Amino acid sequence: MKRVLITGCNGQVGFCLTEMLAGKVELLALDRHALDITNKKDVFEIVTEFKPDYLLNAAAYTAVDQAEIDVDLAFSINHKGPMNLAEASESVGATMLHISTDYVFKGDALEPYSEKDKVEPKGVYGKSKLEGEKAVAEYCEKHLILRTAWVFGGHGNNFVKTMLRLSRDRNEISIVSDQFGGPTYAGDIAQALISMIEYIDAGNTPEWGVYHFSGEPYVSWFEFANSIFKSAVDAKLLDKMPVLKPISSAEFLTKADRPSNSRLNCQKIHKQFNVPPSDWLLEIKNIKSYW
Repeated sequence: MKRVLITGCNGQVGFCLTEMLAGKVELLALDRHALDITNKKDVFEIVTEFKPDYLLNAAAYTAVDQAEIDVDLAFSINHKGPMNLAEASESVGATMLHISTDYVFKGDALEPYSEKDKVEPKGVYGKSKLEGEKAVAEYCEKHLILRTAWVFGGHGNNFVKTMLRLSRDRNEISIVSDQFGGPTYAGDIAQALISMIEYIDAGNTPEWGVYHFSGEPYVSWFEFANSIFKSAVDAKLLDKMPVLKPISSAEFLTKADRPSNSRLNCQKIHKQFNVPPSDWLLEIKNIKSYW
């Protein structure tokens, strides 16, 4: 039975990975209390003792606005942590799978971003995640980096839950309408990573490096919110749709700049691993689980 080590097991994707792999592999799933990935000594002790065949890093500092303040912490978790995990993975011959983000791009392109497009992060979060990507690529030969965007799921905090919470208190909700991306179900991200592992386990050698995975169809935050509330009304969670007011990014000021284009081109992962984009519209039909 293959050995799989998951870090960040209590995050949105890590939680799904842990549920989906339980009982199918020899699993060691650790949250940030069980393993501080920024502590190199602890990382090497656990990896050396467990000797995983695969290390899946779902641990990250994801507070985009707070990262502009907690710069050192963001870089410690998103750069130093993956570097430690990559070095430890290499030392035991493990394959490392690492989750990254669309924020490594500037976000002003007219087309969906491919893996070959120029990386140019604007904020601390994106810059720290890019450094993490570089570290994984440098220190672990057998590595797969999965960039994703607009993650949501039944576990943890996300846009879907925020919208439903706001609908309980407000009749009118303002939503940004000039930022576009592909909402991505956390369970589909977990399945994409598992499909990568299964491909390798079948005796295949993939092209190591970066892959994009997100949801389709692409929408604005406003359109995503509209779909969420329509599903909530259909499921009889809400009596009626709240009034949604489209606003611009300039009207919704945040500490960190958000990319106007978070759309990711997912052709490469489909071609290599036969993984289709996340069907977020299908998952939104399960809206009761988010209520």
